Amino acid sequence: MQTLSLETPVRTIASELPGAAELFRRSAVNFCCSGDIPLREAAERVGLSPADMLAELEALQRAADREAPQETEPLIDHLLSRYHDTHRRELAFLIPLAQKVERVHGDHPVAPSGLARALVALQDELEDHMTSEEQILFPLMRRGQSTRISQPIAQMRHEHADTARLLQDIEHAAHGMALPAGACGSWTALYTGLRKLTDDIVLHMHLENAVLFPRFENPVAIKD
Repeated sequence: MQTLSLETPVRTIASELPGAAELFRRSAVNFCCSGDIPLREAAERVGLSPADMLAELEALQRAADREAPQETEPLIDHLLSRYHDTHRRELAFLIPLAQKVERVHGDHPVAPSGLARALVALQDELEDHMTSEEQILFPLMRRGQSTRISQPIAQMRHEHADTARLLQDIEHAAHGMALPAGACGSWTALYTGLRKLTDDIVLHMHLENAVLFPRFENPVAIKD
């Protein structure tokens, strides 16, 4: 992401910095519908110190790069097992759960209307994206090829931006994943799972955009 500062829009931070969305949720910072405002203004709106919030986000940024193996081959294996397999499994669980909550609680003022549809769109986007990585991009990387790799990487970055927009749709449909008083077990399980899924996807994209891809865009940085 661009250099983190008090002028960075909170929507950008939430979609690109692992852990930022959950920090914003806990702090009542709206990064969905009002996400174009800078961090400074967003913090002030909820009565928090902009400098303190920036420091917390910078700590998240430092921690993000240490989340996975540093060598290229183990990092690819980590992305496949920790994220590709996990996203598929969790979406297969969350989509019918969202459909159930929408069906049972559709008349509730904060029912997550449209959430299941947004999750299906995310599932379709991720499946195409991950399959392309598994069948094309990662095999090229494993062979150490850099001459034919720039276009696939550019396409993956473009698709990450599409995924970030879908995550905003999900956040909006789920009303910031704030549970209403007396929410049932299914609704609670849905939002608990959604928080994990969306935060995982942001970390997944960060590891590719900031750690893995630059090694092949700047081949001197490749580590085996």
